[in-house]
Amino acid sequence: MAAAGQPAVRYATVVTAVGALVPDFVAQGVLVWFAEGAPEELHEFSVLHRPTVATGGVAPGDEVRLDDAVLRVLAVGDVANDNLVNLGHLDLKASGETVAALPGDVCVEKAPLPEVRPGSRLEIVAGPATTPTVAEPATEGIVEGRRQR
Repeated sequence: MAAAGQPAVRYATVVTAVGALVPDFVAQGVLVWFAEGAPEELHEFSVLHRPTVATGGVAPGDEVRLDDAVLRVLAVGDVANDNLVNLGHLDLKASGETVAALPGDVCVEKAPLPEVRPGSRLEIVAGPATTPTVAEPATEGIVEGRRQR
């Protein structure tokens, strides 16, 4: 649980290995993450990591903190949270898109992605609380639970 005044850490992990093709993906604005134990065929293009906090997923408005870089989450695909919490899988795209193109995408603001190396830390931190817009029920013309005609 977060201390008073501190944002909640939804997910935190430490990088244990970086595949040989990761720099090519970073150049395209993509980081593919898998928890340790992922199949060998995924290692070449993935950031392998060991989660330390996996109590929540990710939502638009959250911050992805990767070492010293801070990226605002803009869009989250339909299966991204299940993939992250259950498999340690994250497709992080610095695309600036506000709608995830693929169900597993987590889109952040368009910005250069930092170099990731063993020992790098990633945290997903809850963004500022947002108040959903809810339409107020119409009360004008209603008397004692009945609408006047």
